[in-house]
Amino acid sequence: MSSVETNPAARTVASTQSEMTEIILPNDANVLGNLLGGRLMHFIDLTAGMAAYRHSRTYVVTAAMDHIDFIRPVHVGSLLTLKSSVNRAFTSSMEVGVKVWAENPLTGVQVHVASAYLVFVAIDKEGRRLKVPELLPETPNEHRRYADALLRREHREAEGARRKQERQAHSVPNIAKA
Repeated sequence: MSSVETNPAARTVASTQSEMTEIILPNDANVLGNLLGGRLMHFIDLTAGMAAYRHSRTYVVTAAMDHIDFIRPVHVGSLLTLKSSVNRAFTSSMEVGVKVWAENPLTGVQVHVASAYLVFVAIDKEGRRLKVPELLPETPNEHRRYADALLRREHREAEGARRKQERQAHSVPNIAKA
């Protein structure tokens, strides 16, 4: 692994936080007038990417959308607020959590509509992985999310190994041409 910055300074969770607000328009919606899931995923990816970028201070690419919960529909005309922060930094990757709220602009009522976990990898201009700074959780909630991120990473790695074995078990042997 190549690294331009060999010992980046540690950063706090608060320094990674990002927030984005969007108004949901008809071109963002399905035929029922609800926000398209793919459009919401796009907003989530952008907001999470901002947190990863703030933490790493280099280019980042989305490696995985580990989990997403669509809790309730978001209607045309709603204000959508997305908040993200890095949950844990590993060697070159970071897990970012995103929480999404929809606000009725006429009443001011806000409801939680989605949550997601994404993994980003820090890279240089040539696409080589870079070391990311250590993350310093400070609050009890940040410490919980930090510990939970390791469990999710272990689950992702175990699931990846299981899928690899399954692919190998079902692959057709490569027969050499005579």
